[in-house]
Amino acid sequence: MEKSTQIQTKAMQRVLAIGILVMLLKFTAYFVTHSNAILSDALESIINITAGAFALYSLHLTAKPKDADHPYGHGKIEFISAGFEGGLILIVGLIIIVKSLTNFIHPPEVHRLDFGAALTALAGLINFFLGRYLIAVGEKYKSITLEADGKHLLSDTWSSLGLVIGVVVIYFTQIYILDSVFAIIFGLIIIYTGYQLLRKSLAGLMDEADEETLKQVIDVLNTHRNEKWIDMHNLRVQQYGSSYHMDCHITLPWYDDLLTSHEELKNIETLITEKFHHRVEFFIHPDPCLPFSCKICQISNCKFRQQDFTHKVEWNLSNLLDNQKHS
Repeated sequence: MEKSTQIQTKAMQRVLAIGILVMLLKFTAYFVTHSNAILSDALESIINITAGAFALYSLHLTAKPKDADHPYGHGKIEFISAGFEGGLILIVGLIIIVKSLTNFIHPPEVHRLDFGAALTALAGLINFFLGRYLIAVGEKYKSITLEADGKHLLSDTWSSLGLVIGVVVIYFTQIYILDSVFAIIFGLIIIYTGYQLLRKSLAGLMDEADEETLKQVIDVLNTHRNEKWIDMHNLRVQQYGSSYHMDCHITLPWYDDLLTSHEELKNIETLITEKFHHRVEFFIHPDPCLPFSCKICQISNCKFRQQDFTHKVEWNLSNLLDNQKHS
């Protein structure tokens, strides 16, 4: 198992272990107060644990090497994990809203709200730090699974905050209907978080173009651009867990031998893998230059030039993704 995968797995294991303690805190708060709103928050913790266990399994599966059945590896499971978690978050948000609407008709009889609010606040604070921790590790190692679980925990924090506010207000005003009002507001926030995770999951599974990653690749190519790199097009990026598969077409001088052209391709591959910390599989298809390529070719001492150089093609999102040579 790679070091980065070990770090991600250990991070998830720590969060899962602490998450069980947080769940116990929330259920303790419910049994003390008998608040239905706090019960909804406690039930969400069960989903946190379930989603965390699925995320841990997906990290284990992602770490498996490529095989004949999975030539690109097993990283796509991370998008499925994020979608699963996003779906659970949506369900929790809906449950909270439905339960709160029910409480409008039958307000719950609650006890010791001060103690229940304190326990819920403590659980929410712990989830906040756990969420930030997972998101930081996920962003560093490009793990959508850790980012998704971190955002789930942050959404749990906001729901806990809403419940604490509602419980405190009820404690001082004795207006029990406010509990449901606050719960509905934060239930909607939770649903939006779930939608975002589902959207990102589907985008990854459908290999939707990742503009942020493409811009990073293009920036590296423009910064280290070689005059022999006459043209580049059909650039594509696919993400598999924390790894990337990239491919493109590049136009090179037709008169260079195979060894010289291969060295140019290796230079490009090295630049990209260094940028993404060796998590990239880069396939580059070389094309020989044609007479119309002379107009955009910057090789000043080319003895085979048939047309004068007229302009340099600036590589960007609008032209590198097209599957056609520039002229």
